[in-house]
Amino acid sequence: MVRHDTFTISRHLDASPDEVFTAFADTTVRRRWFRLPGHAASYEHDFRVGGGETARSTYTGLDTAPERLEYRSRYIDIARIHRIVYGYEAIVDDELRWTSLVTVQLDAETDGTRLHWTEQAAFVMYTGDGSTDLAHLRGASVLRLNGLDAVLRPGPPRRPAVDMRTGSRD
Repeated sequence: MVRHDTFTISRHLDASPDEVFTAFADTTVRRRWFRLPGHAASYEHDFRVGGGETARSTYTGLDTAPERLEYRSRYIDIARIHRIVYGYEAIVDDELRWTSLVTVQLDAETDGTRLHWTEQAAFVMYTGDGSTDLAHLRGASVLRLNGLDAVLRPGPPRRPAVDMRTGSRD
């Protein structure tokens, strides 16, 4: 059985719609906030309608076996500084876990941008009884948008985060 869920995250960003749009479009800037957890990550990004992104990594949690993570997306609609619509698949150990349609809407505000992230997910494989999957996905999206906000925030460059398990920097 497939479970369908939808959520929207809205937040103010202290950057212009053009700067926010560039953070999605420019691969160098995007790598600063869009990452898969784990190590040995690889990324390919082609920001155009019909293009997409592929990301792979290996994640090892506490007391768990390593998991191979894969993210594959395709851009469906891009309206410069206004909207990005894309679909993506989340694959763990070569099995599709969920697929989503994401709409990112950027609205100009007097002191920045109002970002609306709406995600419509179809969970095809659950974790346990599936009761935590939407919370996990929503939480991961919030963390990703926290990274976007940090990249857009003016100020001195931030030091890369340290992975507490390995001691290595991002």
